[in-house]
Amino acid sequence: MGMMTSAPSSVDIPGLKLLRRGKVRDVYDLGEKLLIVASDRLSAFDVVLPTPIPDKGKILTTAALFWFDLTKGVVPNHMISADFDVIQKALPNGVTLDRNWFDGRMMLVHKAKRVDVECVARAYLAGSGWKEYKANGNVVGHSLPAGLKEADKLPSPIFTPATKADEGHDENISREKLAEMVGTDLAKTLEGLTLRVFAVASEHLAKRGLLLADTKFEFGYINDKLCLIDEILTPDSSRVWEKKDWKPGKTPDGFDKQFVRDYLEKSGWNKQAPAPELPAEVVAGTISRYRDFLKKVTQ
Repeated sequence: MGMMTSAPSSVDIPGLKLLRRGKVRDVYDLGEKLLIVASDRLSAFDVVLPTPIPDKGKILTTAALFWFDLTKGVVPNHMISADFDVIQKALPNGVTLDRNWFDGRMMLVHKAKRVDVECVARAYLAGSGWKEYKANGNVVGHSLPAGLKEADKLPSPIFTPATKADEGHDENISREKLAEMVGTDLAKTLEGLTLRVFAVASEHLAKRGLLLADTKFEFGYINDKLCLIDEILTPDSSRVWEKKDWKPGKTPDGFDKQFVRDYLEKSGWNKQAPAPELPAEVVAGTISRYRDFLKKVTQ
């Protein structure tokens, strides 16, 4: 059972100001613009794993670009270009990128004034939503019919915002709390846009035999206009299931990191850093799920 550590999970760019290094993305500050680079890092239980997933960053970027293009009629977004040559030209003199590594995993975007909230939409009862429903019959302030099962379809998609945590878990908040934080008008706008983009994505996926169980969006202001930012509808930010695998009572396997989480749950790891290396077959299984997702979504 070989362990995988040969490839780097990310490559630094000397000469550029690193604004922040997220669990997966490195964000560089170019003044009015940002350069977002998707690494091959994978996090689980809020810990970055030591084993990279080769080409994961390219798959995430390709998926996000596809969705930004598909949803731009619903809400504008922060994209400028993902073209390697365009991005290379936008960088300061003397900063050269290794095409082999960076091509396909970068987005040059407008800098936005971020609304500090995760805009989550859910159409099925899974994850933290299912846990909360079992405890009290609600999901983040939405009262739901009694007797629903795990992975059941909700009567209609719901908006369940969460605070953005740089460390640890995002915390679910009620819509009332969101209105207190950002104002009633913006809270309503965020809910409306989230559910509209969710509907467009759900319809697209349904035609491909896929169900969008839940996903999260981020929004920010670019020149006073509310836009979609960050990444959208990737396996890292969404639960997507094969319709044929779905049956209420059990959460179906998705294209997300659940495969890795399941391995780690059984490994005896205590979920504190440092995380264990992943065996070759878990890496291979994860790559194939990400690739499968991209193929099914974009074909």
